[in-house]
Amino acid sequence: MAAIGLLNELEIVKEVDFGLYLDGGEQGEILLPKRYVPANCKVGDQIEVFIYLDSEDRLIATTETPLAMVGDFAMLKVVSTTPVGAFMEWGLQKDLLVPFREQQFPMEEGRNYLVFVYVDDETQRIVGSSKLDKFVDNLPVDYEAGEEVDLIIAGKTDLGYKAIIDNSHWGLIFKNEVFQPLKTGDRLKGYIKNVRPDEKIDLVLQKPGYEKIDSIAQGVLDKLKEAGNFMPVNDKTDPNEISKLFGISKKNFKKAIGSLYKQRLITIEDDGIKAV
Repeated sequence: MAAIGLLNELEIVKEVDFGLYLDGGEQGEILLPKRYVPANCKVGDQIEVFIYLDSEDRLIATTETPLAMVGDFAMLKVVSTTPVGAFMEWGLQKDLLVPFREQQFPMEEGRNYLVFVYVDDETQRIVGSSKLDKFVDNLPVDYEAGEEVDLIIAGKTDLGYKAIIDNSHWGLIFKNEVFQPLKTGDRLKGYIKNVRPDEKIDLVLQKPGYEKIDSIAQGVLDKLKEAGNFMPVNDKTDPNEISKLFGISKKNFKKAIGSLYKQRLITIEDDGIKAV
């Protein structure tokens, strides 16, 4: 059966002047309008399409790929607001509706918001929601310290940055452990730092422990070579200056230059570090 809001491999069963009809199984035949039909398609071929409801609530297929599918979190832009809700641009001819009841705060035209895309049970329409708590932390926590995870930055708090872990759980990156610019909607790799007894999850963006020093040390060495093999920084340099230059904490900087020194890749001078 064809799944609404996802990519489907469907068979072409009929060709008409205005497009192709595809076998949607229990959903019946689904029209792929002519403007989306790839060249040299014929009855019997399999074709990958995205399925959604058109403006008259009929199933329709397209070979265009939206910016987000059902089950995805995505940063999308509001293109209009109406009495029924906000419409967001998501890469298809028909914009994505975020009903008023699904807006965490009233949405404004021209602004970007992080939303979750899902199929409304009553209408079968694909809609969005900025009430993210409804769709996060609904599964048991099963993470170990040091485990690599996929993150979506969901916003800034007094403590740091909230992030969605693997599309399923909330986590927090403390602000004193952030050494790079972050903004809502950013996607990046992170690591589990700690799972607390209350199942709240602390995150870091660099692999915990000494295993991370190799990559960090390489980054310091690369910066040093870019600067002409000498930089006026050492273990007495202000932490803010180190963060600005290398995007790491002073603690990790000291470990990195210690590792490079032991490998005889740098010398540590009174006024800075020098590549050998």
